[in-house]
Amino acid sequence: MVNIVLVEPEIPMNTGNIARTCAATRSRLHLVKPLGFDISDRAVKRAGLDYWHMVDISVYENIDEFFEKNGDADIWLATTKAPRPYSEAKFNDGCFLIFGKETAGLPTDLREKYYDRCVRLPMREDARSLNLANSVAVLCYEALRQQGFPGLSGFGEMSGA
Repeated sequence: MVNIVLVEPEIPMNTGNIARTCAATRSRLHLVKPLGFDISDRAVKRAGLDYWHMVDISVYENIDEFFEKNGDADIWLATTKAPRPYSEAKFNDGCFLIFGKETAGLPTDLREKYYDRCVRLPMREDARSLNLANSVAVLCYEALRQQGFPGLSGFGEMSGA
């Protein structure tokens, strides 16, 4: 189980795509307000297609409420400013992968408080960042790979050919 946390997401299509990733991987989705859209927005639902019933979503009024309800024992913050790549992290069952909003990332005070829990996706120096939905997918699947892909099928219809 992986927990995906979006802090103040702004783009409904990104959140919809992330919800679809959560549905496919049995990951939980946590949304921290303010949101840049209405959760019932058609664009969010369209991006998630018919997967919304498969997504376990929690919504929080702010980051303080998120930490009050979930603690900070096994969190990882994804940021382009991190000192180390995600491949050096050990993602445990039930870990929380925290991502910031598309235009500004995670707040400085949060990154400083959890400096040792910040990881990044390696990329060329002149690239600002990857799309949020892509970043979530990379880290989510790495966490699940480290856990042996619990509860997920590793075989497609060609497995016996």
